[in-house]
Amino acid sequence: MSGGRIVVGIGNPDRGDDGVGRLVARRLVGSIPADVEVIEHDGEAASLLDRIEGVHAAYLIDACVSGAPSGTVRRIDVHTEELPGIQFGLSTHGFGLAEAMALGSALGQLPAHCVIFAIEAGTVETGATLSPKVAEAVGTVATAVREEVMQDA
Repeated sequence: MSGGRIVVGIGNPDRGDDGVGRLVARRLVGSIPADVEVIEHDGEAASLLDRIEGVHAAYLIDACVSGAPSGTVRRIDVHTEELPGIQFGLSTHGFGLAEAMALGSALGQLPAHCVIFAIEAGTVETGATLSPKVAEAVGTVATAVREEVMQDA
């Protein structure tokens, strides 16, 4: 998919708010241009870098923990902003989105346009359901990603 665009919803749907990225991706299917690939991913760093390799633009959606109120949304341009104080990759693989972005940057392999939409998680326990504030953020982030994808056409 060289030169294309991709939306990646990251997370583990069995761990409450950690699955929010995947829910945003599902909401976007069919509502953005057909040439934009939309996938769900577990967030494992090496595999994630493989999925975004060669694309012009990547829009990554993941849960995070930074101490902000649950449901808080941040837009982070990976090329101009750092990710300090934000923990991504809430699943057990331990080497997740922040590490993938650092490695991709060091190797010069990130897309020219690479944006993270981070949603502050409230609960990430196994078997938990999506918390109300994070559920509200799904629509907000889907709209923001959709608008950005349309502007980048």
